[in-house]
Amino acid sequence: MTVAREMAWEVDGLRIAGLAWGNEKKRPLLALHGWLDNANSFARLAPLLPDHWVVAIDLTGHGRSAWRSPDATYNIWDDLPQILGVVDALGWEQFDLMGHSRGAIIAMVFAAACSQRVRRLVLLDAVIPEPLGDDEAAQQLTRFLEQRSPLMARTPRELPDLESATMARVRKGLSEASAALLVERATRESEAGLAWSADPRLYGASASKFTRQQVDTLLGTINAHTLLLLAREGLAQHPQIAAAASAGISHLQLETLPGCHHFHMEESVGAVADRVRRFLSSEL
Repeated sequence: MTVAREMAWEVDGLRIAGLAWGNEKKRPLLALHGWLDNANSFARLAPLLPDHWVVAIDLTGHGRSAWRSPDATYNIWDDLPQILGVVDALGWEQFDLMGHSRGAIIAMVFAAACSQRVRRLVLLDAVIPEPLGDDEAAQQLTRFLEQRSPLMARTPRELPDLESATMARVRKGLSEASAALLVERATRESEAGLAWSADPRLYGASASKFTRQQVDTLLGTINAHTLLLLAREGLAQHPQIAAAASAGISHLQLETLPGCHHFHMEESVGAVADRVRRFLSSEL
């Protein structure tokens, strides 16, 4: 497997870690991972995109990046300033953007908010967050507040070794090879051996969410030509996602490929890479 280069930036007082593959003189592509994953989510896909310099970051609270301060939150829009800070530090005026799962949702929101910065958008097995009902704001805040203190007090679960951590991810549906890749950046040393590095607050409810009307507005604001790849055995609610994306995004290509939710890490990675390469290299 191609060796990645370790990267790190200081943005808004937070350490943002990441990995880079390829030649930095090639066309830039930023990759955003899913919930409780990390930059190694793209360790198999990135080397198959030789025309790009692929930079994948560990989103805050994940991997080797910093946890947010006690007064901060992990709403899906909270990472946007740090993402912008990273691409500014890299000197990328325009770039291609790719995300998987929660990272795809964040990428969609970023592409809507910073439409002039994103050249092409690639979304892997997700595009929209679960919308908040018009009458659910109070209940959502209640869930957030009730869960906040217990999660703040929780210490990450400890494990004896990397094999135990890997098997824990395998039980969630990943192959052993893919789980081992993620676990490499998802753990840190502890007195017991290892502990998960993710901020426990990531397990809690968001303080707020977008409504369906807001989601539709975001989709309609995206100018970038967009490729949405859905995994045939993925976690996404395909009919609803496909309908919302098709109705909202002006320049959309949508395709379903074989594989599970992490199809970009498993046997289907070749098919995913081929489709992404063709999309990114095609004429507008």
